[in-house]
Amino acid sequence: MTALPAMDRGARAARVRDAVREAGCDALLVTRLVNVRWLTGFTGSAALLLVTPGDMVFVSDGRYGEQAREQLARAGVDADIEIELSMAAQRGVLNGRAKGIARLGLEADGVTWAQQRSYASEWFPDAELIPTEGLVDRERQVKDQGEVARIGLAASIADEALATVLRMLAERPTEQAFALELDTEIRRRGAESNSFETIVGSGPNGAKPHARPSERVVDRGDLVVIDFGAKVDGYCSDMTRTFSIGEPSPTQARMLEVVGAAQRAGVASVAAGVGVRDVDAAARGIITAAGWGAAFTHPTGHSLGLEIHEHPRVASTVDHTLVVGNVVTVEPGVYLPEHGGVRIEDTVLVTSDGCQPLTHAPKLCVI
Repeated sequence: MTALPAMDRGARAARVRDAVREAGCDALLVTRLVNVRWLTGFTGSAALLLVTPGDMVFVSDGRYGEQAREQLARAGVDADIEIELSMAAQRGVLNGRAKGIARLGLEADGVTWAQQRSYASEWFPDAELIPTEGLVDRERQVKDQGEVARIGLAASIADEALATVLRMLAERPTEQAFALELDTEIRRRGAESNSFETIVGSGPNGAKPHARPSERVVDRGDLVVIDFGAKVDGYCSDMTRTFSIGEPSPTQARMLEVVGAAQRAGVASVAAGVGVRDVDAAARGIITAAGWGAAFTHPTGHSLGLEIHEHPRVASTVDHTLVVGNVVTVEPGVYLPEHGGVRIEDTVLVTSDGCQPLTHAPKLCVI
């Protein structure tokens, strides 16, 4: 595996503390595991993290004692690690450490109704619990050099895996067989997993934007939509390519041409200071002008990182201005059941004067 630069975890807690203070809270209980990982490097399946003005308290169960100590030390994170076997003991630790906290923030999208009721009555009865939205997630939007390197390596693995297995499409595989071969090659090349379940949609299945691979045989005359990604050290890549099995029909050729032009326009519009709705408009305008606006049925893209779908989305309904360090996808599509589907997607890093593509596999290929 390629040596990767370190991530700047040291500054993350301070940024989150600033966000907590601006939200009118004295501390934050981090319950979303992806946010615990971003702050501490911990990759286990159970943890809570109390972020106070002066320290961080990491709590997990007996399965993760050694793992937590190793991962937090490797990440250079300064936190008090409390490993308790029972939930009651974990509650006692956090209740004690939260003494004197008047307003405790909870991650509104990471706490169930039942959990909130329990936190209010049993865990933190002396604190006012404040629902917060996206405090840590917003800090995750700008990627540091180490994060970009991991996304870039994941994208390179995906590029290489696709190039290796692409010839298989000419051998009339089922969608499932091709997806399995692609997924296996991604793992062979060093990825820890796929970013998400690989999409392979051929013929009419390609007109379903999130088609699951089926037993349908890929055949001559099909357009084949392949949407997939690799994951490296927790960070995701995302890419879609559409291939024609044999020469495309006139309508299919026009679909490929229009979506290709829309995708290039969308990528060309990405830069710091540009609104995501303007990126969406750049891509969507070309498809609409071609008469297929109603067949472009999803936003133009999304952000990604430790999660495959992060905020902000690249959509007409989102009010967000891109900044240096955002990583987003640009993925317009046209879906016509009688002809198939076409989607083309790249992952790009926002720079001061444009963007840097992280995915590089060839586009618009005839197999």
